[in-house]
Amino acid sequence: QWIDSGNRTCPITKLPLSENPSLIPNHALRSLISNFAHVSPKESSRPRTHQEHSHSQSQALISTLISRSSSNASKLESLSRLVRLTKRDSLIRRKVTESGAVRAALDCVDSGNQVLQEKSLSLLLNLSLEDDNKVGLVADGVIRRIVSVLRVGSPDCKAIAATLLTSLAVVEVNKATIGSYPDAISALVYLLRVGNDRERKESATALYALCSFMDN
Repeated sequence: QWIDSGNRTCPITKLPLSENPSLIPNHALRSLISNFAHVSPKESSRPRTHQEHSHSQSQALISTLISRSSSNASKLESLSRLVRLTKRDSLIRRKVTESGAVRAALDCVDSGNQVLQEKSLSLLLNLSLEDDNKVGLVADGVIRRIVSVLRVGSPDCKAIAATLLTSLAVVEVNKATIGSYPDAISALVYLLRVGNDRERKESATALYALCSFMDN
């Protein structure tokens, strides 16, 4: 649409494009978009007071999640509500990341509790929607957890883990990091062979994203 309108610069960097640029569909990004529940116009136009309430509510949920004294049940409730809030609010995604809640979510992935694991993976997936978070999540050790889940997690957890890899692989440097991680690509290939329909779809999309980096 941008090019058909006569533009000959990159809409983001403003650098000039070649005279006849070749366009390659980004299927990985298309899959991420299709998995994201769009906010309706009615929801997006809520008054500011509702946003303020959501932000103050998120702080209490974060505190519960990172507290060592919180029970699994209270952590699960906090994760469930944070997943809903971070799906549609970029400010809350940044707030959760800056609060240290990523470490707590990763601990939940390691907990062995499938329900906690699924919710924490969903939260990490939402946080990865922020480009600024993608490299930080990898630095925090999310790849090791994802690969472990791809091997032994529940079907839903495996599918979310593969989608999370696709999201992280939007950043070029992460493609190299993920590809060089032991068993990351082989775990996706294994899921492509033996997974259910959803697992195969998400693993294929992740592999497509990763393999645009030549070494992978």
